[in-house]
Amino acid sequence: MRKTIGIVLGVGVALTNWMATPARAGQADCDDDDGIGHVHCPFDVPAVLNPPPDATLEASFAARGVQIYSCAVPAAGGAPAWTLKAPHAVLFKGFETAAIHFAGPSWQANDGSLVTGTRTAGDPGPDPTAIPWLLLKAATNVGPGLFADVTWIQRLDTEGGAAPATGCDDQHVGAQVLVPYRANYFFYHAAVAGQKVRQCAAR
Repeated sequence: MRKTIGIVLGVGVALTNWMATPARAGQADCDDDDGIGHVHCPFDVPAVLNPPPDATLEASFAARGVQIYSCAVPAAGGAPAWTLKAPHAVLFKGFETAAIHFAGPSWQANDGSLVTGTRTAGDPGPDPTAIPWLLLKAATNVGPGLFADVTWIQRLDTEGGAAPATGCDDQHVGAQVLVPYRANYFFYHAAVAGQKVRQCAAR
């Protein structure tokens, strides 16, 4: 039977506390005149994570959840190591659930629309203990709705979620850990002629 070991003690309490934590200070608000959301855009977005110039912000959400790691032997051989299995997170607009995030990596909105992305660029971000900041390109879109025409996705302003430094060895192959994290996700679609382009990008 696969084991889940408690690298993060009290994971349920940690998640509850994080989900109730307000947005962090020291960041710039994204314009909200069309209901995009009250998510903050960091001042220090690396240029490598800029979406293409013809992509404009469609929606942005704060996420709270866990990164799920499995203790596994690398395909190339060697010592067992923690390997990312999947994320599991809830995306919020204010205090309301707007979407869920799961393996793929995929995001599914409340209206049923779903987008699956492929990583194109990454940056360690300012916090060495957190998972990296990412830029992903949409690989597939399913169903009508919010995510039907998403073309690019950013994961920014991450906190937590990194794989444990210890606990994976020959005696724990197959074990899993759930590491709490939070991040802000920005979803883009192709701008139409004459549309104002808005981005969370390097200034």
